[in-house]
Amino acid sequence: MKNAEKYQRQYFNPPVNEYNWTKKEFIDKAPIWCSVDLRDGNQALIIPMSLEKKLEFFKLLVKIGFKEIEVGFPAASETEYTFLRTLIDNNLIPDDVTIQVLTQSREHIIKKTFEALKGIKKAIVHVINPTSYVQRNQVFKATKVETVSVAREGARLCMEYAKKHTGDIRFQYSPESFTGTEPEFALRAINEVLEVWKPTPEKKAIINLPVTVELSLPHIYANQVEYICENINYRDSVIISLHPHNDRGCSVADAELGLLAGADRVEGTLFGNGERTGNVDIVTLALNMYCHGVDPLLDFSNLPEIAKIYEEQTGRPIYDRQPYAGELVFAAFSGSHQDAITKSLKWHNRNKPDHWSVPYLPLNPSDIGREYESDVIRINSQSGKGGIGYLLETGFGYVLPAKMREDVSYKVKSVSDKKRAELLPTDVLDIFTRYYINIETPYKLIDFHHIRDGKVTAVVTLEDHGQLREITGTGNGRLDSVSNAIKTHLGIDFSDLTYQEHALSTGSSSQAVTYLSITLPDGSVSWGAGVHDDIITSSVLALFSAINRTQK
Repeated sequence: MKNAEKYQRQYFNPPVNEYNWTKKEFIDKAPIWCSVDLRDGNQALIIPMSLEKKLEFFKLLVKIGFKEIEVGFPAASETEYTFLRTLIDNNLIPDDVTIQVLTQSREHIIKKTFEALKGIKKAIVHVINPTSYVQRNQVFKATKVETVSVAREGARLCMEYAKKHTGDIRFQYSPESFTGTEPEFALRAINEVLEVWKPTPEKKAIINLPVTVELSLPHIYANQVEYICENINYRDSVIISLHPHNDRGCSVADAELGLLAGADRVEGTLFGNGERTGNVDIVTLALNMYCHGVDPLLDFSNLPEIAKIYEEQTGRPIYDRQPYAGELVFAAFSGSHQDAITKSLKWHNRNKPDHWSVPYLPLNPSDIGREYESDVIRINSQSGKGGIGYLLETGFGYVLPAKMREDVSYKVKSVSDKKRAELLPTDVLDIFTRYYINIETPYKLIDFHHIRDGKVTAVVTLEDHGQLREITGTGNGRLDSVSNAIKTHLGIDFSDLTYQEHALSTGSSSQAVTYLSITLPDGSVSWGAGVHDDIITSSVLALFSAINRTQK
């Protein structure tokens, strides 16, 4: 691409030679979570949520387990103000949930924010002012001294209005565009704010370090976070919070490395909704921890229901490859993938190990409300015998022999290829039934019985291309005698008859299923299946199915 030289880095790496976060392997505990769906996520919608929709979404967030929820910017619009008042006036905020409100560092906005909070039991007031090099010089034309003054004044005004308030008010400060701010200057602004608030271990302040715009690789953000954590004043009285956006597609990595770097808290949204490319996806973050054996302290055990409510309230679709929640994220179309998953699932069922370890599935889909049959094994022209056999077995009780699975898979893939479409489990069953089970043309079994006189003689009544016939044959057993009758009287030559059978269901209405193969003179193999209440009849029907399939 042309003109790449006009771009240069807009971030600042801290003046540190070594970082401790690089020595850590994984996140060992859940952070404090704060949902910003109702503010940051809502302001990103083409049509913002109505009061009713925001109330429903708030209930969803509480049900999931969020204990801190940013509900809006009450000075920004009447809807935002009314929503907050509705929560307070109707006592809709659970005692263990703290709501958070956003305000710029301007007195008339801070004043209206506190008016909106009248009567609340506890809340976090989140005050912001931009500190980045670009914003200072191009937007506000402000010096560093003037920028810090704005931050201090906002902190002071929050203190002043909080003193007049009856509720428990905590404070949060964000140096907006933190990632584009010189780390030494960001630290200076933060410490100036903390000198106003003078937090204590009993009443901590929150310092939020937003990735307002992603400007660097995630490890640079981690460096910036660790620099603040290691040099901030009142560290034992401060909660370090992260607020990553996703401009470079790295918000999850930013959050994970930021937590390794010492942060205590994450602000984000369900499914990454937010302005531009979105906020960090808390669902992904939380379930990433879950896959490492860490309880995220949020309940995503019914993720399909959460996704449905999210789409209804926001009007935004969830991408089908969205981690964990997308329709296709567990789907295996590849034959080799399906085979590996199927064999591993059977191994798990037999051995019942303490830990989950299935190829291509980082977690058990059922833990988040997904289903194997509809979500994991998906059938199209790329699918293999393992997946198709797995669907027929787990969904419908047909345990096909290995060689027959291969034969059936070719037929299923052929149908999918011609339709140029994915097949549902019921479609697979329909193909198996139509092409393999109890096939009746051109030879239809009407009845049969056996006469024992040393050897076994079979007397078979059938329709031969619509004409009623009776044929006989002698053999070592009942199926062998029927087989010999067909060879003798129908002129069909075959050998190497093999079969396998099992009960198709249990109880008084159980049926038997037989899978049977014959080898033709040219070496090709024909498979058939028979289903009947009587196991001998099912085997004879399977033989007729295999014979009939050679006549197509």
